[in-house]
Amino acid sequence: MKLFLIAGEASGDLHGSNLIKALKQKNQSIKLAFWGGDLMEKAADIKPLKHYKELAFMGFIEVIKNLGEIFKNFKLCKQHIVDFKPDAIVLIDYPGFNLRIAKWAKSQNIKVYYYISPKVWAWKEKRVYKIIKYVDTLFTIFPFETEFFKKYNYPVEYVGNPLIDAIHNYKNEPNKELDFKLKNHLSDKPIIALLPGSRRQEVSAKLPVMLDSTKNLDNYQVVIAGAPSLDLDFYKPFIKNREATILFGQTYDILENAEAALVTSGTATLETALFKVPQVVCYIASPVSYAIAKRLIKIKFISLVNLIFDKEVVRELIQHECNPTLIREELNTLLVGGKKREKQLKEYEYLIELLGNGSASGKVAASICK
Repeated sequence: MKLFLIAGEASGDLHGSNLIKALKQKNQSIKLAFWGGDLMEKAADIKPLKHYKELAFMGFIEVIKNLGEIFKNFKLCKQHIVDFKPDAIVLIDYPGFNLRIAKWAKSQNIKVYYYISPKVWAWKEKRVYKIIKYVDTLFTIFPFETEFFKKYNYPVEYVGNPLIDAIHNYKNEPNKELDFKLKNHLSDKPIIALLPGSRRQEVSAKLPVMLDSTKNLDNYQVVIAGAPSLDLDFYKPFIKNREATILFGQTYDILENAEAALVTSGTATLETALFKVPQVVCYIASPVSYAIAKRLIKIKFISLVNLIFDKEVVRELIQHECNPTLIREELNTLLVGGKKREKQLKEYEYLIELLGNGSASGKVAASICK
């Protein structure tokens, strides 16, 4: 069996790596090629044909600016698939790119699996018709997605949330005996984690505001989760003359040791909740991108935690509300002794029950191999 996988960002690389491990367990003779990142490379023991850090364009304006590069990537990806001659392709999230590839793949009579549904329940609902037409099997990771697709008489396979697997695997890693603070030359003070995102545009917009909101917290230390697609030189101007430490490749270590966190929207909000870390969600987009998004996006919340509960469990500070004063006020309520801390932690316990007992990657692998 030959499979070609495509992941276009850090979260997809994580889930793709766990899927590759599960696929190799199910079928040791499987042959793989992929677009992805370092985690998929480690799992497959082969290099990606294209690294996701060369694909990450965020926001309406940024996409328009890079249209030439994006079209080149489509052409290159199609050629890689043709050269590899897979039995099927596995698309992992990243819908703007992957749905176009799905359409082309169907025209080539290549079977299409899609792991982690495009968020059509949030915006661009018309993409549902593309999924129905071009995707043979869609694997979903949130309970409410099954009901959403029922409206279109499109059966999906709900496999549970892959973050449950990722965090379980992390917590059961061997050789974790080294003390995190000692290993990274940190003090004994409690940690406030900053997760400002993985793309240049979002980090540039949010990290300065996050850092300003944590000034003069003398009893705490600030630790930034560096994005794998960015390097230290990119972060240096932001952390210059600030009391903050940046660590790469240790996001889960940071969350496991944090007392509270400031988090950008997206997968990181759910990861933070699954580590039982009280959080404030911070989001800033370019004015034009935000204005367009407000017209198109029809959901009440931007964090996955709140979307799953369909209520505000974690505070979302968006655009002008995402300022140092409001962030600091909310953060104070979540530190030890804060009035909102215990309530948020109780909601997290229920969230973990709701998302199931894991093995999402194993279920997807079993279905594909079958």
